[in-house]
Amino acid sequence: MRARRQPWHGVLVATALPMDDGLGIDLDRFAEHVRWLAAEGCHGVTPNGSLGEYQTLTPEERRAVVRTAVAAAPEGFTVMPGIAAYGAQEARRWAEDAAEAGCQAVMLLPPNAYRADERAVLGHYREVAKAGLPVVAYNNPIDTKVDLTPELLARLHEEGLIVGVKEFSGDVRRAYRIAELAPELDVLAGSDDVTLELVIAGATGWISGYPNALPRSCVTLYEAAAAGDLETALPLYRTLHPLLRWDSKTEFVQAIKLSMDIAGRYGGPCRPPRVPLTEEHARIVREATEKALAAGCR
Repeated sequence: MRARRQPWHGVLVATALPMDDGLGIDLDRFAEHVRWLAAEGCHGVTPNGSLGEYQTLTPEERRAVVRTAVAAAPEGFTVMPGIAAYGAQEARRWAEDAAEAGCQAVMLLPPNAYRADERAVLGHYREVAKAGLPVVAYNNPIDTKVDLTPELLARLHEEGLIVGVKEFSGDVRRAYRIAELAPELDVLAGSDDVTLELVIAGATGWISGYPNALPRSCVTLYEAAAAGDLETALPLYRTLHPLLRWDSKTEFVQAIKLSMDIAGRYGGPCRPPRVPLTEEHARIVREATEKALAAGCR
């Protein structure tokens, strides 16, 4: 297997956030979840992403989530929070807060309040880089409508503004183009349903939601793919794929939390504007999760 050299390498869990029936955050349960993910073999967590429902959190809640994760993390376990914000100044403040809390790196979306051009993207990352923490860019053109193309990523890396990119475009071909233009820029698998393909192409990590429910199997999949062990990776990938496809759907938070409940981990409710899965979608998630568990996934 490729050596894990940097804090943003390996399987980083985009953590779901436990909430009680009154939709308050259960920080004690969240701390237990972080410790459990570490014990199950994951390499770190990425709190305050969209799976963590950061858009619905108050600044005090968002700060508490990061500090809870850092306090719960064992030695060598990465906490790399998402620091997306409406503007670069606010994102920089979240990066500074992450550094103060003891985080090793941060993950940053481009400006997404409008269709930002290259100048705006560069300015955004230049501002946040002033905080001094390594920045992993998050390319999610599906939701943000701003595409961090391989050419733009190469420029961001050349300026020393980013160390890696969570690639969520779904286009596996980009991994090869990025490697040509910026060979030292780490590509992290972001679209779960092309994880195997991206890791085979050289991705040095995987930021994923489904380890919240099935961490051991997700780590096994990543490590087998990284080692070129397709005899192990491919059957496991086929088993997990009906679940991994939810990563690109609007109901992915609800789907993952339902899978957590079925797997014996507390998923809990989501805050509005997220709504419960439809009856049909809940059935699909339930059946896929039960099949994965029956096949030995954990």
